Amino acid sequence: MRFTSERRLDDGVLEREFTLGEIPGILWTPPSASAPAPLILLGHPPLGLRKMYPRLADRARRAAADGFAAATIELPGSGDRPRWAAAEQARADMRRAVEAGEPVSDEIIDALVLPLVDRAVPEWQAALDALLTLPELGGPVGYSGGVISVGVRLAVVEPRIAAAGLFAGSFVPRAIFEEARQVTIPLHVLLQWDDEGNDRQASLDLFDAFGSEEKTLHANMGGHTGVPQFAGDAAARFFTRHLR
Repeated sequence: MRFTSERRLDDGVLEREFTLGEIPGILWTPPSASAPAPLILLGHPPLGLRKMYPRLADRARRAAADGFAAATIELPGSGDRPRWAAAEQARADMRRAVEAGEPVSDEIIDALVLPLVDRAVPEWQAALDALLTLPELGGPVGYSGGVISVGVRLAVVEPRIAAAGLFAGSFVPRAIFEEARQVTIPLHVLLQWDDEGNDRQASLDLFDAFGSEEKTLHANMGGHTGVPQFAGDAAARFFTRHLR
C-alpha cells in the first residue's frame, strides 16, 4: 500500500488516497483516537470513485463522527482502471433489456454480477490485509453498502468482517441466494420500497435466505434516491452495537 495524497477535511477527518498495486482507494480516519479505530469498508456501485466520492465522503465522515475509520477501493473495470470488455457487454445487454421493457434474464445477471464478485472480493481482502497493518486501525471490521452480491460473498469468506449493512437493489444471481444461506454475521439491510430499479420480491427473498440469527430489514417508502436521514442513523447505531 502506498499513500499518494493526504488532507484534513473541515471537520478534522484525515483523508488519504492510496494505491494497492493498480487499485486506487481512499482511507478516512477520525480526527483523534486514543486507541486503534474499528474499520468500516464502504462498498459502492461500479460507477467510479470520482463520481461516487461525495456520497462516500459523507458516509465516511458520519462513520468518523462515531469513532470509526472508513475505507473504499475502486472496483474492477471502473473509474480509471482498465476497461473490462465482458463487463461492458453485460451492462449493454442489461440496458437493452430494461429499455425494451423486458425482464433481465438470469444469464445477463450472472454475466453482469458474478465475474465482478469473483474479482472484487479478493481485492477487498487484499486491501483489508494492508489496512489492518496500520497502527491507527484495528478490528472489528464492518462492511457497508455497495453491490449486495459483493457484500454477501465477503460475509461468507472473510472472517474479519463482524457485521454488514447491505443496500438492497442490485440484480442478484441465483448462486448468491445459495451463498446467502451461509451468512451468519449480524446484518442490517436497507430497502427502498418503491425503488424503480429494484425487484422488491427478489430483495425480500434474499433477506429471507440469509442464515444470520440477527438480521434486520429497514424498509422505507420512496425511490432509489429517497433514502431518509433516519435510515442512515439506524445503520450507524447498528455498527456502533457490533463494532464497539
